Amino acid sequence: MRKKLKNLGLIGLGMAAGVAASVQFSAFAQQGGVANSAAAPLPLDELRQLADVYALIKSDYVEKVDDKKLLSEAIAGMVASLDPHSVYLDQNDFAEMQETVQGKFVGVGVEVAMEDGYVKIVSPIEDTPAYKAGIKAGDLITRIDNVPVKGLSLDEAIKRMRGEPHSKVMLTIARRGADAPWVVPVERQEIRVVSVKGKMIEPGYAWLRISQFQEETVDEMAAKIRELYAQDPNIKGMVLDLRNDPGGLLPGAIGVSAAFLPKNEVIVSTKGQLPDSNVIFYGRRDFYAKPGSDPLAQLPAALKKVPLVVLVNTGSASASEIVAGALQDYKRAIVMGSQTFGKGSVQTLRQLTADTAVKLTTARYYTPKGRSIQALGIVPDLKVDETAEGDGLNALQVREADLDHHLSNEASAKAGANAKERRDELEEEQRAFAAMKHAKPLEFGGKDDFQLAQAINHFKGLPVQLAKADAAGEPEDKSAPAKLPGTENKPPELKDGAKPAVVPVPKK
Repeated sequence: MRKKLKNLGLIGLGMAAGVAASVQFSAFAQQGGVANSAAAPLPLDELRQLADVYALIKSDYVEKVDDKKLLSEAIAGMVASLDPHSVYLDQNDFAEMQETVQGKFVGVGVEVAMEDGYVKIVSPIEDTPAYKAGIKAGDLITRIDNVPVKGLSLDEAIKRMRGEPHSKVMLTIARRGADAPWVVPVERQEIRVVSVKGKMIEPGYAWLRISQFQEETVDEMAAKIRELYAQDPNIKGMVLDLRNDPGGLLPGAIGVSAAFLPKNEVIVSTKGQLPDSNVIFYGRRDFYAKPGSDPLAQLPAALKKVPLVVLVNTGSASASEIVAGALQDYKRAIVMGSQTFGKGSVQTLRQLTADTAVKLTTARYYTPKGRSIQALGIVPDLKVDETAEGDGLNALQVREADLDHHLSNEASAKAGANAKERRDELEEEQRAFAAMKHAKPLEFGGKDDFQLAQAINHFKGLPVQLAKADAAGEPEDKSAPAKLPGTENKPPELKDGAKPAVVPVPKK
């Protein structure tokens, strides 16, 4: 596997939002067991072997091993061997996942990445403890409670900065231009991360960013859109920014798509082994809203026809790819940026006990035209690099196809990369590594946001600076949509009576 940069993490989230964020959640195991699959003969010989190994560890290992730890690790290893997104959630992991879904976290409130072994502040979240403590984008955290950060993974560093509400963590901060590092005490607090941002870039042109899909995303998006139209009722173009959006809950993706599409269109479909996994999801209220509400009902009618550009990059995964794929299939938007992550699988949460669960891959999802993006991603209509000089750090991010045990794309006839593709990719990575030392943290929606500037150019009919490789002329990608979906491109048919079951993880 190629060496690539780790995705951004959110200390406020308490766990890296990552590309493993689920696109579907089911609250509880089905009655009568974790799953009602047909009974199959148990592999008794293998189970005896497992018991023998367990007994051997208990009797011969160099020191005593806790029974619960041993069995939990055995379950975790069994589930993790399936694919990169199936995982056993112990008590701590399960609690953190619930927090991620709800968008409420205990932490200091900064977006971070690793740089040269240190934790680099990408952006402090406004009005959080870190923001109030004066921590700024570009600062480096060198020590956490006097423990050196070098040698820790990003996840380990994040966990050290987590803790109980109102407890304090001592952060040693190094800032370019400062004479020496200094220590900042920061009080941990519960942080409510708003998943939707937006503003008018200039008269007539709006920017709407979704950072991840949470329980409140559709409501937040609707409120922000109404705010933007109140500022300028004659919006001539809107940019939907899904860059570095790792995904989240499926209802959020359906609601965001439905806001821009005609009523009741197919948004996504899923296919799996169980009948309940074979579902078509439409842009109807019952698929994206809580009972008795419809956050999209009061949106301006002009939203359905406003010219739309969707910005994506390698960090756009899962639910964000559902949105990009649906808007691309219906030719409702121009998708611009870099090829997306390629997570085309659905994870369902099956609770084992009150505070443990298994997040299991149960289906693949398909765009309205029936495209599977698993391990391929969404190919932009206009490929535009992250900066004018090239695709920057985006070229170094891990994609689904780089992960061990990733699911294949059963509909793809595309073979492995040829020698020229691998050589071009290596050259792009080398250029990105060389640019890293001089790169400033990219602020999406800021004045130096190159891709956003190209989206505005597109609206105005001005030249758009395409990606270097694309401008040089690449062969046509067969996975890109060729025309509007019709009867020949319907999503996979479902068995009669199949109904969607999209239930958010219950709050404690």
